[in-house]
Amino acid sequence: MRQHEITEILNRPLSQELLARDITRLAYVAADGTPRTVPIGFTWNGTEIVMCTTTNAPKLAALRANPAVALTIDTEVHPPKILLIRGRAELDLVQGIPEEYLQMNGSYEMTPEQRVEWEAEVRSLYDSMVRVVVRPTWAKLIDFETTLPSPVEELIRQRAERQNA
Repeated sequence: MRQHEITEILNRPLSQELLARDITRLAYVAADGTPRTVPIGFTWNGTEIVMCTTTNAPKLAALRANPAVALTIDTEVHPPKILLIRGRAELDLVQGIPEEYLQMNGSYEMTPEQRVEWEAEVRSLYDSMVRVVVRPTWAKLIDFETTLPSPVEELIRQRAERQNA
């Protein structure tokens, strides 16, 4: 997929709404060769998805061995809105707490007092964290109104051919 095609998809208003959500599902190949999917907080900085994790997270060894990942950001309503992204994970060790980690947790409902307590707890727990950065190399937006999963599009095309035959 060409970069301008990816950019066009990611700049659509619905994609921007989905990229403003809190949680994505990160899929990767674990160290034992089996697939894994984990929910993880993220931020979108306009060109990259940034996730943060502990320095002892098992996914880090797997991502070092095989950085190919897939992400799903979706809604819980019908029809679902789904943004699918593929890319390669780059790992960046950060001393202290990455600003993105504080940003991605900023939309959780907390009183100002709870926020202060939460940040103090986080700062006391983590000496460092790892930023998992994914620059999209492929993207697809599915809204079930103007875009559909490719296999469903194919079935619709086949049905139309049968009806016209």
